[in-house]
Amino acid sequence: MPTYRTLRLAGQLLASLALVGVSSLPVLADSRHVDTTFGTVAIEGKPERVVTLYEGALDTALAVNANAVGAVITRGDSDVADYIKPQAGEIAIVGAPAETNIEAVIAARPDLILAAPQTNEQQYQLLSRIAPVVVSNVPLFQADSWERETRLFAKALGREAAGERIIARVRDRINEVSQLLAATIPADQRDATLVRWMPQGPLVMAEGLFSASLLQAVGFEVTDNDLVKSGRPHSEPLSLENLSRMDQTWVFLATLNDDGNKALEAARQSPAFARLNAVQEERVVTVSGQLWTSATGPLAALAILDDIEAAMSTSHR
Repeated sequence: MPTYRTLRLAGQLLASLALVGVSSLPVLADSRHVDTTFGTVAIEGKPERVVTLYEGALDTALAVNANAVGAVITRGDSDVADYIKPQAGEIAIVGAPAETNIEAVIAARPDLILAAPQTNEQQYQLLSRIAPVVVSNVPLFQADSWERETRLFAKALGREAAGERIIARVRDRINEVSQLLAATIPADQRDATLVRWMPQGPLVMAEGLFSASLLQAVGFEVTDNDLVKSGRPHSEPLSLENLSRMDQTWVFLATLNDDGNKALEAARQSPAFARLNAVQEERVVTVSGQLWTSATGPLAALAILDDIEAAMSTSHR
């Protein structure tokens, strides 16, 4: 939440901005209304400078070829996620997932701001003094959440047709990978779990998480073994003694940074890790935590589906 000093400084900057007319936009004939968490937002024309304060918003903006000029860092890093860097280019960093740098947002001179579902009303009101703000009102942890968010942001960007095209592309890829799974993995060997390894131990990720929903869409049976509380993205850390609680035929295993990598490498030397069925059957699939446990959106979906296809292509058991 912004501090008093941050709010006061932001107010001074916004006042200066208004004096030079940067925040005012010409009235255009192409006007549309977008339903958001904080009501209906009117957007004029096709935005030319978009700041995204949410990884899924950046993903969608780039997927529909909008000009994203600002973004937040991904969790566990100091830049946007590796999977999207080629499309994002030298984009300005305007904060972290839970902390927006208002001065950096102003400096990016946006004519539209796409914000995270967790944005509160105080933050919304502050950001709205810079440019129209779209806060996603799509419920989290549902199989179609990414599609609904893609449509929401694409509408705000004035690129609805492009949004439908990228959704169709993802659906086609799901069908392709689903057919591969059906042809290569026996029905009784499709149980899976998604785990993010942290320095304090492994976290079992929720069944409704974006990447987990894609695993389910192609035919895996994803379970969190009742370790994740309702509405939470992941479980509490498991001890090495309790590693068997995350064991399935397939374990998709992610880390976010070097600390997580080191903790995982240390755990791999333990007898408890070696006893896991997925380890013995060589079905532990190492994936990027940035992509699999933090990202969302159509470009992330395509990258995750590529990972799933690669995992199955190397398994002939």
